[in-house]
Amino acid sequence: MEDSSATAIVDARGLVTGWSDGAQRLTGYPAEEVVGRPARDLLARDLPPGPLPAAVSVRTAVIRHREGRPVGLRLRAAPLLGADGEHGGYAVTADPPGGPPAALVGDAVRQAPLSMSVVDPDLRYVHVNETTCRLMGRPADALLGRRLPDTLGNFEGDARSFLHHLRVVADTGRRVQYESYSPAPAGTSLHAWTVEIWPVHDASGTLTAVAMAALESSEQHRAREGLSLLNAAGTIGTTLDVVRTAEELAGLLVPRFAAFAAVDLLDWVLGTEEPRATPPPEHAALRRVAHVSATEGFPTPAVHLGGPEIHPPDSPPDRAMREGRVVLSGPGDPEFDRWMRVHEARTPHNRPFREAVRSVLAVPLRARGTTLGVALALRTAPREPYTAEDAVLAEELAGRAAVSVDNARRFARERSTALAIQRSLLPRDLPGQAAVEVTHRYLPSESAAGIGGDWFDVIPLSGTRVGLVVGDVVGHGIPSTATMGRLCTAVRTLADVDLPPDELLTHLDDLVTHLSAADAHNGGDAEIPELGATCLYAVYDPVSRRLALAAAGHPAPVLLLPDGTTRLVAMTAGPPLGVGGLPFEATELELPEGSVVALYTDGLVEGRDRDVDHATEELCRALAVPAASLDALCDGVLKAVLPEEPGDDVALLLARTRALGEDRVRTWDVPPDPAGVAATRRSVVGHMTAWGLEETAFVTELVVSELVTNAIRYGEPPIQLRLIRDTVLICEVSDASSTSPHLRRAHAYDEGGRGLLLVAQLTQRWGSRQTDTGKTIWAEQPLPAG
Repeated sequence: MEDSSATAIVDARGLVTGWSDGAQRLTGYPAEEVVGRPARDLLARDLPPGPLPAAVSVRTAVIRHREGRPVGLRLRAAPLLGADGEHGGYAVTADPPGGPPAALVGDAVRQAPLSMSVVDPDLRYVHVNETTCRLMGRPADALLGRRLPDTLGNFEGDARSFLHHLRVVADTGRRVQYESYSPAPAGTSLHAWTVEIWPVHDASGTLTAVAMAALESSEQHRAREGLSLLNAAGTIGTTLDVVRTAEELAGLLVPRFAAFAAVDLLDWVLGTEEPRATPPPEHAALRRVAHVSATEGFPTPAVHLGGPEIHPPDSPPDRAMREGRVVLSGPGDPEFDRWMRVHEARTPHNRPFREAVRSVLAVPLRARGTTLGVALALRTAPREPYTAEDAVLAEELAGRAAVSVDNARRFARERSTALAIQRSLLPRDLPGQAAVEVTHRYLPSESAAGIGGDWFDVIPLSGTRVGLVVGDVVGHGIPSTATMGRLCTAVRTLADVDLPPDELLTHLDDLVTHLSAADAHNGGDAEIPELGATCLYAVYDPVSRRLALAAAGHPAPVLLLPDGTTRLVAMTAGPPLGVGGLPFEATELELPEGSVVALYTDGLVEGRDRDVDHATEELCRALAVPAASLDALCDGVLKAVLPEEPGDDVALLLARTRALGEDRVRTWDVPPDPAGVAATRRSVVGHMTAWGLEETAFVTELVVSELVTNAIRYGEPPIQLRLIRDTVLICEVSDASSTSPHLRRAHAYDEGGRGLLLVAQLTQRWGSRQTDTGKTIWAEQPLPAG
């Protein structure tokens, strides 16, 4: 018997006639020392004076323990009657020292808001409180004595997990605590529970029962779930893709917050247009960009992804967009019922789902004062309908997602603008060249950093030569594209004056340095890194078959020779443009006709976790693979070398070299004597006849006469004349003087000064270029049709 069952019998004379084990444990006195003695001898202090009770009475008394210490008790005395009805004494019970009365404890357990129950080792109920009876939907007499699993009926909720934990405690005697999210057996709505199950042992340590207490923690669960959703919302919008961001929002809502979620965006949001007026116009055109269901394939969406969606007037999503606020609605609301009837007419097979809908939240997607679309969240049974707190949470989640959608839209717009600018600056249809056959590819980056500043160009030069350019501006976005445009224009301008590669890069480096200094002076320190760049400039001459090139911090090109071998061009790359301090070194080599020169930007061979040397070897191997055409070779190289997700722009330029044979080039050494000009003219006319160009012989004779005469008069020997027959007829006169001629207008009485003016009038263009030994004056004439 426990302490709470301490009982003594006192007769009418005040003598102890009965003494329980509980009384012995409570006071330390065995029955043989107490029975027959006056009960007053056990008191440490006398009871207050007063008449003996005629009914049950509760008093506080202090008992002297057998060890001598006082023990405070609450005594409950009940009078006893003899067979004749006379007073026969009292039955006295005592509660544990310092504790509440047993009846009070029983009342507290019975009325506790927690579900409290006790089962024996066979899982039969031995005690239940009122809360347990209410949750089970049965009175106590229908539960006591029955096995707990039999009382759960068809309830599936969390029964399997609950019984598993209960059996663990009964079998092992270990305490278990776990959380559950399920309906009560007597209900259908989901609730969160914190369940505590513990073993009950007797004085000998034997497990005699298993006790359970379940506390409903739905509010705490909802608060934690809301914080978890807000924390997870931080992962939305990491891709800077509008559709992907909408999919991430829908995926976040289902199934933790909704059974079905959809995101509809206005048409203009998916393009690159400027923001439209807000609020959106009535019956605005929307596009379904994302929808997710907790049950795969159910319901079947009425709108396919990418399809148009127009919500009926006054429906929850229509109101949310027009009013710019969250709309909470559900069955019984007229606008909700009308909206559901419209959907039922469109997809009648989804009727079971619509009948299970408890409520809907329509949340406008607004960012920076502009409405972008609407998000829908539907909750079905057995979950509770949405509350005002859920609406606040949904608004916060949608607000964060809307900012990410708007950021993605702005990024797409800026990327489209930068790409349009860049494509307008890059060459589209390269003109036919006698020097090389070219093909190219430009792949803009798909990374969040934006479009880079990669560019390439093919520049026709005098004497059938061609300039090949490839470069890369540091940074991404419109600033890099603008810088690329500056450099591209500068390279074309410098190439037009026929500068050799190393000198051209020197001038380009000065330009970048000046632009950086100007930006720093104007307070644009943030833009200075954008003016760093790399560049490779090469000039190929089909007459001599020589390639001259120089690089400013740029990867060296790869050569594919006619025999199928490949190698990296051995050259010394100078510092990137804008660094300064070191000169640029030119490299020159002679190429067999039909060689392929591969120029590229670092995005082709560099990247995350890529070894540049290994990637360059892959490029060499890819170039060596036989291909039907130069275009096919270009595609094959990209397929073999390009990483799956390039982190930077990629520009690739392939140029197959050609050579002009002796039958198309004629050279004369000219004596520095004016008397020899006539003989030179006659020789030129004869060669023109051999070429079948009699129609142009007269003009060519005049041009040769003027250029050779000027070289003899103002230049220095040796003097050389060269005619090149290509798509045009080119006349070149070289001498050892570095002084370049200038076109000027002669006055009426001047005896000279009209030679270059005459050349300019007779030819389609003319110019001069510096050489290692002096200069060359050249002029181009159109050939006769056919």
